[in-house]
Amino acid sequence: MGQHHRVLIVGTIPYNKNTPSRAFDAYFHNWEKENIRQVFSNTKTPVKGHCASLYQITDQRLLKRRLGKLSEVGVIYAYDDLPEDWKDNDLEVGSSFVSFLYRFGSKDTPLKYLLRKWVWKEKYWNTKQFRDWLDEFQPECVFLAFSDDFFIPEIALFAAARYGVPIMSCIGDDYYFNDKFSLSPFYYIYRSKYKKLIRRVFAHKGSAIYIGDKIRDKYNKEFGLNGETVYLTSDIQRRPFRPVDRAHPRITYCGNIRLGRNESLAEIGAALVRIDPTYRLEVYSAEKNEEFIKVLRGKPGIDYKGAVPYREVMQVMHDSDVVVIVEGFKPKDVKITRYSLSTKAADAMATGAQILVYGSLDCGVIEYMASTGCAVVCSDKASLEENVRRLIEDTALQEKLYEQSGKMSVEHHSKERNLTLSESMFDHLIEDGDA
Repeated sequence: MGQHHRVLIVGTIPYNKNTPSRAFDAYFHNWEKENIRQVFSNTKTPVKGHCASLYQITDQRLLKRRLGKLSEVGVIYAYDDLPEDWKDNDLEVGSSFVSFLYRFGSKDTPLKYLLRKWVWKEKYWNTKQFRDWLDEFQPECVFLAFSDDFFIPEIALFAAARYGVPIMSCIGDDYYFNDKFSLSPFYYIYRSKYKKLIRRVFAHKGSAIYIGDKIRDKYNKEFGLNGETVYLTSDIQRRPFRPVDRAHPRITYCGNIRLGRNESLAEIGAALVRIDPTYRLEVYSAEKNEEFIKVLRGKPGIDYKGAVPYREVMQVMHDSDVVVIVEGFKPKDVKITRYSLSTKAADAMATGAQILVYGSLDCGVIEYMASTGCAVVCSDKASLEENVRRLIEDTALQEKLYEQSGKMSVEHHSKERNLTLSESMFDHLIEDGDA
């Protein structure tokens, strides 16, 4: 066994280095596999990451248990038995009713969350197998990756109470305060129950790791926490400075195209062809819903490339002249992304490529990138073409931005610095009872 404390991760996506959960790498990169375990609810079979053992509990297995068709809901995975990469993206569905639930569950509605709460309500996940798995590990801390589900915090609270250990909450999005107007009574039932549960989490001994200062200040003040910001990191190797190839610039976007991002990308594509009819924005995304893809497919200045593995994403960004970060402008989308930072900022700064940022300044990543001074940031459509042209054509500006992005990458997104900070937070919380 190594020197780090035993931490139980409770989150939706299994922790590994090639999915969205690679964000955890900013906290646990140096941890010994034997000192990390995770409970997760995603339907995919996990792949090799940093956890020696993982415990999967899915909606389908809980539903089958509730209907009396299954005796054990949990599946245990050991590191040595896991594949290196994902084999497929298929959901674990085996009946028409479960298939309906998954299709329904793809829509973020309050009724969805209440139906899932009904499935999880009897706590069929709390089996002898699960308790034995936990007892074998004896966690010293629970790391809760926040989401808007009920059951993930419930499992975190159960484990923390069972072993009398603190909870380190990982907060990257504003799930608690993000209320909206709705005509649906289900929405207010869901929000009331969800907030009550989260207040129980914060009433338990613990602290928090935040994705950025803005959300840190809000939650620390509201709940009397003393958490810290630990920025996400990147494994992309920085390249030497080179001017943008004005004849054939490679301009790329890699990431989610929902929440109005597809519309912002389409506007960038249109601006590019106004500058030069041969210019293109390459868009890489794992999105499968044609509702979002059709905004981009076949549009001027857009080459929609679809999904590629994260290793290829890293290479695409590294080879780009310009990498793009976008958010939407509609109030409903801005409200959701007000505190979001994701891995895009760290990856973009790490590349050494030029960075074009387009979206509302009320969005977390747009505001953050504007504060760093290492990108061309545009927050209105009227000046988009002018900003894009300036970034492509002004070599002196490119040199200045390159130097600044390198500086900010070291100051905010250094893996060594952030690992030291997060490890000290765990040490203080577990050993002194204060992070």
